[in-house]
Amino acid sequence: MIIVAGTVRIEPSKLGSARGEMEKMIKASRAEDGCIDYSYSVDVLDPSVVHVFEAWRDKDALQTHFKMPHLNAWRAAWTEIGVSDRNLHMYEISAASPL
Repeated sequence: MIIVAGTVRIEPSKLGSARGEMEKMIKASRAEDGCIDYSYSVDVLDPSVVHVFEAWRDKDALQTHFKMPHLNAWRAAWTEIGVSDRNLHMYEISAASPL
């Protein structure tokens, strides 16, 4: 399994318009083969920080995701909605268990 986790910043004044773009991205990504989870969440203490969490079946599924039209549309919207300071990391997970 592949986990992508990290943060981006979105100007709080633009968060309302960003939500529509984020919703489109989440729905399209969750519909992809190999997507286990895909979500964004606004930080409670700093509303300019949006946490990103993705879980993918494998690297091939993630690489296919990178070529999807909805990813290009999401990136094209970044300037308008004020996305900055992208800080994401990929983790390869060999095992997981409930806490």
